[in-house]
Amino acid sequence: MNGVKTHYSLLIAGKRAESSSAGRTILDFFLQLLLISAVNFSFFYVEDQPVNIKALNGFKDILPGEVELWQRLEAVARDIFARFNFSEIRLPILEKTDLFARAIGEATDIVEKEMYTFVDKQVTMRPEATASLLRAYIEHGLHVQKPVQRLFTIGPMFRHERPQKGRLRQFHQMDVEVLGSISPRVDAEMMAMGAMLLNELGLSVSLELNSLGCPVCRPGFRASLLAFLDDRHEALCDDCKRRSATNPLRVLDCKKPRCREQVLEAPSLQDHLCADCADHFSGVQAGLDQLGVHYTLNKFMVRGLDYYTRTTFEFITGDLGAQAAVGAGGRYDGLVEQLGGPSVPGIGFALGMERLVLLLQQKEAEAPVSGTDFYVAGIGEQSSRHAFGLTHAMRASGMRVAMDLEGRSLKSQMKQAGKLGAAHVLILGENELAAGKAVLRNMVTQEQQEIVLQDEATTVQTLILQLKSS
Repeated sequence: MNGVKTHYSLLIAGKRAESSSAGRTILDFFLQLLLISAVNFSFFYVEDQPVNIKALNGFKDILPGEVELWQRLEAVARDIFARFNFSEIRLPILEKTDLFARAIGEATDIVEKEMYTFVDKQVTMRPEATASLLRAYIEHGLHVQKPVQRLFTIGPMFRHERPQKGRLRQFHQMDVEVLGSISPRVDAEMMAMGAMLLNELGLSVSLELNSLGCPVCRPGFRASLLAFLDDRHEALCDDCKRRSATNPLRVLDCKKPRCREQVLEAPSLQDHLCADCADHFSGVQAGLDQLGVHYTLNKFMVRGLDYYTRTTFEFITGDLGAQAAVGAGGRYDGLVEQLGGPSVPGIGFALGMERLVLLLQQKEAEAPVSGTDFYVAGIGEQSSRHAFGLTHAMRASGMRVAMDLEGRSLKSQMKQAGKLGAAHVLILGENELAAGKAVLRNMVTQEQQEIVLQDEATTVQTLILQLKSS
């Protein structure tokens, strides 16, 4: 073949047959091919070529330059959760599929269409956090340790939805739960905490509130709603026609314009509340009023999860298009018992981190620089060697220090220091090193001063004093 080496690769029944002009003859190759084909005649030509592997659709890398916003979001959240006496719990990503089917509801879109399930193992990657948190609460007897538990968790969830802005197949949530209290003030406190978090992030959102009643008052409302929907059945979308028989409350939450138009005059659950639920809902509103949290009532708000009772709420923004909700939650007083635990009331909410980061990106032109205390610039081999040891000693003392290890010019290193947001640059050239000195530049004021290089411990203490005084 004109002296050009060629390579063939055939996959046959999971085996590979190969030939090259420098190896087996073409006859040998086809003899091997015939032997393998006797097992399975299905074979495909595979051309060896570089593989460009990219992230899956709906799964996103969070890169430097953006991750700082995520870190800030988590830091603010953890600070506020601590103020309200919440403790962190960390949960596994995989759970038994039955946990979510029982907790979320067989007829929900999440269970029917969106879960990532390993069918042969009957395990599922968690689509939300509440069910996993309650499983851990029951399994470890947390209700015995403390009658009222305040817990939060932060991490990834997984749903097979159509990816779009603010909605990914792997997404992240901050989930907060209170277990063991039925007080309406707890409901108000939870919403006030969410509002405080969003306010301290500098985000403008509104709070919408509703009550979904309880097993006592909901059947009467369901009958009234079914009669209303039956008269409009043919005008509903196909999903809502199905939902009207399995989970009619979900029809009220449909986002399609023709369905929203049909339910404008739908009965309100607020008009069907039993005395206990009505008193509880009044108490929630009174608590919000006392805490100065503004809210609006929304009779159409239902949650996509079957376990909600009584209080339900959403934090809404007008800055993300159709993906308006940045956080949502509610009360689920019967769920712990439904999952095999004690009869314990509960309430919680989750905030979508991707959507909050999008809002922060709209608010801020650039992600905040993480901040470096010192950038050590060594010029020349001897100076770089000395800087290498000094940098390590500075880091061991608790300072955030960066250093160039590639021997770049001083100009390049100063540019890098600026990109890193370094507060100071310590410059060590060969002449400075010979004189036992270094130049310290304040990157904010651009002022420079010489410092004496002594032993590493003394030099580090000198730099710590400079950092504190700046």
